[in-house]
This record gives sequence, structure tokens and C-alpha cells, in this order.
Amino acid sequence: MKKHLYLLLLLLSTAVFAQQKQVVTSIDTIKNKIGAEFKLSIKTTVDSSSRVIFPKSRNFGALEVIQSYPVDTVKIDGRYELTKRYGLTQFDSGRYVIPRFKIFINNQAFLTDSLLVEVANVQVDTLKQKMYDIKDIAPAEETMGNWWKYVLAILVLAGIAVLIYWFIKKRQEKKLQEEVFKTPIEKATTLLDTLERKELWQKGEVKAYYSELTDIARNYIEEAIEIPAMESTTSELIQGLRAASVKKKMTLSQEIIENLERVLKQADLVKFAKSKPLDFEITEDRNKIQKVILTLDKSIPVEVPLEEELLLNEAQKQKQIELQLRKQRKKRIQTAIASVVFLVTAVTTYFIATRGFDFVKDNIMGHPTKELLEGEWVKSEYGNPGIIIETPKVLKRVDLTKTLPKNGMALIKEMQSFGYGSIVDRFYVMVSTLKFKAETQIDLAKSMDGALQSLEAQGAQNMIVKQEEFETPEGVKGLKAYGTFSQLDSQNKTTARMYYEALLFSQEGGLQQILIFHEEGDSYGNEISERVLNTVELKQASK
Repeated sequence: MKKHLYLLLLLLSTAVFAQQKQVVTSIDTIKNKIGAEFKLSIKTTVDSSSRVIFPKSRNFGALEVIQSYPVDTVKIDGRYELTKRYGLTQFDSGRYVIPRFKIFINNQAFLTDSLLVEVANVQVDTLKQKMYDIKDIAPAEETMGNWWKYVLAILVLAGIAVLIYWFIKKRQEKKLQEEVFKTPIEKATTLLDTLERKELWQKGEVKAYYSELTDIARNYIEEAIEIPAMESTTSELIQGLRAASVKKKMTLSQEIIENLERVLKQADLVKFAKSKPLDFEITEDRNKIQKVILTLDKSIPVEVPLEEELLLNEAQKQKQIELQLRKQRKKRIQTAIASVVFLVTAVTTYFIATRGFDFVKDNIMGHPTKELLEGEWVKSEYGNPGIIIETPKVLKRVDLTKTLPKNGMALIKEMQSFGYGSIVDRFYVMVSTLKFKAETQIDLAKSMDGALQSLEAQGAQNMIVKQEEFETPEGVKGLKAYGTFSQLDSQNKTTARMYYEALLFSQEGGLQQILIFHEEGDSYGNEISERVLNTVELKQASK
């Protein structure tokens, strides 16, 4: 019986040992320098159907996980050897234990081994290494900013305007070349040929064809015979033509005048009575108009102009061309400007409709807190006890001792203040730390009242105060005050409503304060405040 019991215990212990050894833990080194990487390896061997879950943690004990490497898989005799590596580091010297943690294989937990590692300081030989004084904050180089975007937009709009101007100019030059003819008969015959090339009546546009055909005839009669043919009715035109032929001693046959009258009446029927002549009738009407124009041109008595009249006519013609060119140039400029204005208005309207007016205003005209939010942020430590905080700009040292009462300054051993902006700006960040001469029990509520009273002394009015407890991500508790106040702009004589948030933390012999405010309703300011306060880290006071 004892023998069987002994064998049973031996089997159980072997099973437990085998279970514990299914996960093997190792590390590349047990001693490293501050900030150097420890490589922790976890190895297990499973079959192809097993499901293994490695931990996803940001910290293993006091060591921070800086890198989680992919799982390395090796197939050995039909089984798989899985190796998971983690990169760990620590920025404070000392000895640290990497605790045991669970690895799940097919939903069954297996514990890793705990390991002891040592983080050593970097030795600095101050006898060989020359020491230097602490340097002042060096101003960062100014970035390009957003000015290039505005220049690019102006260049694009100017390019569009130039293209529109050039396109209209080409069309107008072509049109001007077509419109400038030496004689009325040249113009009429050219326009008749152009009309035929359009093939309007073949496309079913009979009304448009007859309108252009009769306009060519009327325009020729008005220019060559000098009667108001364009504004006259058909009967008035025929009467005027008969009278002009007698006055100018033109030899016109009755057939020519009747043919012209017949075509004009046919055109009136087409335009106003929706008449549809046959194809051969349209062709005949076109030929009649051409014959009428040619006959009229031959019947006009030829007057040989004097040389002075020729020069005068040529000068008048050139002057007329210059006048037309000037009008066209003015029209091109107006059209280009109107097109650009329309384009800008359309794009602006679209973005206002889809994104809102504030989006357009902030991105085109700019917004100070938006530029701060989207700029390069700076993380730094300020004061003693130290406050590590991330801000849009580097906070510069300021002197706030003048704002404190003399009896209060008598209790303070050390005070350091850093800020960006000023109390009259639309955005302000201030970090302040102080240490008292004697150990005192600090009442955060009273200290907060004093800080807010100091703010009122600098111009804050109608202050609304709300208070609540605040806790940093590291678990340090403090007091938070928030609310609004009115701020008077002495230069513009205007009042703005500001939103503020203030944090106070108490440590042994020290007080840490953070104040941030911006214009109420400023969404970018809200984002900045939230981001700044989420990065607050506190250090213990040094003696």
C-alpha cells in the first residue's frame, strides 16, 4: 500500500514539474545601465492546434515595456516552439524584480519565473569631465509657419485669372479678325459662306438659318445703302430700298426687289408662324439673297474717293479697331476678376455649408489657439518640487513675488514661476512651485482661495468658482478649481469671458500650482487645456 502511494505522489510531482516547465523564462542580462534595454524571452512548445496568448502589458513590475517583439515560431518534430521577446527598461537605478505573470495555453494559465535584475548608474568622473554652468533657454528657430499656404493660394488664383484672360483674349482676337472686313460686300459674302458651313437647316434649325440669312442681307443694305434695315419691318425695308435706289440713281430691276421681299416674308413666316419650307425652297432663298446682294453692290454708283478721304477712312478704321480692342481688354479683365471672385465665393460657401463658418474663419484668417494646438509641443520640468508638463510653447521664468503680500513672502523659502502669455492675453499657462521655510500643514482649499484672489487682483472680475478633487495618472491627489471670469481689455475697452482651470498639489514642505485659462467657447483652447492637464507629472520636493 505504501509503495503504491509513493508511486502516485511521484507521478503527481512529475506532472506538476512538467507543467511548470512548459513555459521557460530567460533574460539576456541581469545587469544593465539606466535606460538600456533588457530583453526578456518567454519560450513554450505546443502542437499545431494549441492557442497561446502572451501578455500585453505596458509594465512588468517596475520595468517599462518599450518594445513587444513579434512571436518567433520554429517547427521541431511536428511541434512548434514559440518564443516571445519583450524589451524592458528602467530610468532609475536599483534592483528590480520582474514578477511572475500568466501565459495562457488553450485557456489554461501557466506562470513564468520571476527574475531579479539590476539597473546601474552611469559613472561620471567629475575630475576628468569638465563641468559647465546651466545655460538659459535658447529660443527655437522660427518655423516657416503658414504664410506659404496663402502665397500658394494667391499664385493659384492668379494663374486661374491669367488662364481665363488668355482664353478670352484668343477668342476675342479671332472674333475681331472675323469681324473686320474691308467692304460690306466682302463681309456679306463671307458670312453667307460661313452660314452654309454651319448646315443649320440640314440639322433642322430652319428658324435659326433664316434669321441669320436675313440678318446678313439687312446688315449689308444698312451698311452699303445706308438705310435702317435692321430695325425696319419687311414692308418698311422695301419702301426704303426703292426710295434709296431713286435717290442714289441705282439701276435695280423689279425682279431683284421682289425676290428680296419674297425671301424676307418667307423668313417672317418661318420665325413667327412656324412655317417649314421645303429643302429646295430654302436653297432657292439662299441663292436669291446672294444674287440680291451682288446685284445691289453692282448697282451702287462708284465714287472715287480722294487720297485724303482714303487716309481718313483708314485712320477711322484703325481708331475703331483700337476702341474695340480696348473694350475687349476691359471685358477680359472684368471677366477674369469675376471668375476668380466667383470661384473663391463658391469654394468658401461650400466649406461654410459643409464645415461651418468657424472652420473657414480659423483656417483662412487663422486662430491663435489653433496654431498653438497644431504646433510642436514641448515637455519639460519646471520648479522645485518639480512639475513635468507638456505645453504648446516653452514656459519662461516670471516673477510673481510682487503679487504676494509681504507677510506671505516671509513664510516662503523658495518660489519659482514659469508662464506663457500674460494675464491680459486670450490664452495663458502658468506653473508655480514654492517651498516653505518651516514644515506646515497646507490647506489646499485655503491655498486655492489665495491663488484665485491673486488672479482677481490682476484684473479678473465676476469670477465663478467650482472645486473638485483631482488625481494624476500616477495617483497623486490634489485640488482642482475651474470656472469663468470676465477680463477687461484696457486698450480696446472690451470685456471677454474667460474659462480657467487651476490645480494645486501639496507635498512635504512644498506646493505645486498649475493655472491655465482661455476664452470661453474656444474649442481649441479646450483641447489644449485637456492635453496639458493630462500630461501633469509631479516630483517630490528636494530638501
